Amino acid sequence: MTRQEKADFVMETLNRLYPEVPIPLDYKDPYTLLIAVLLSAQSTDARVNQITPLLFEVADNPYDMVKLSVEEIREIIKPVGLSPMKSKGIYGLSKILIEKYDGNVPPSFEALEALPAVGHKTASVVMSQAFHVPAFPVDTHIHRLMYRWGLSTGKNVNQTEKDAKRIFPMDSWNRLHLQIIYYGREYSPARGWNLEKDIITSAIGRKSVINEYLRKKK
Repeated sequence: MTRQEKADFVMETLNRLYPEVPIPLDYKDPYTLLIAVLLSAQSTDARVNQITPLLFEVADNPYDMVKLSVEEIREIIKPVGLSPMKSKGIYGLSKILIEKYDGNVPPSFEALEALPAVGHKTASVVMSQAFHVPAFPVDTHIHRLMYRWGLSTGKNVNQTEKDAKRIFPMDSWNRLHLQIIYYGREYSPARGWNLEKDIITSAIGRKSVINEYLRKKK
């Protein structure tokens, strides 16, 4: 079975399991999405969704955000973890958005990644979900599953992203990366992994199942 055949099987299965793929973080515009994704680093989406309403009630745009001090931002976001770094990043990027972009979030990978506390993954989420530009943000779930499914070497997230973009069609990226995240949480977690419940991984490991899938495709 080729890597491409595995990828086709993965996509069809995920489309069946997750025909609708809501974005797990609550937001209303590119700025609030940017802040929510920044906060989600080494935290859970559920925890972030509990904290962002408190933050956005006070400041849901860069102009109001810079009226707060870094310490005031930190006190609000403390439950999500890494609050010293994140509060400085939120204040710093808000100031830059005002000074360089008239308070708007720039629809550019390069511009986003130049902002404080914004890495490639965060920029990719914003580009894909706020601006609908094809991107494939790789989180721990995607990194783990691409390796389990034999679609990537698993050396690092950069390689995983390259492998994903190479094997999956571009018009599927924005939807597919969310489907994989949902699948990883529900069927193939890092802890308490049950291969029998992990229907994609177990099917890829059983040639008879895959052969039947390929036969039906012909």
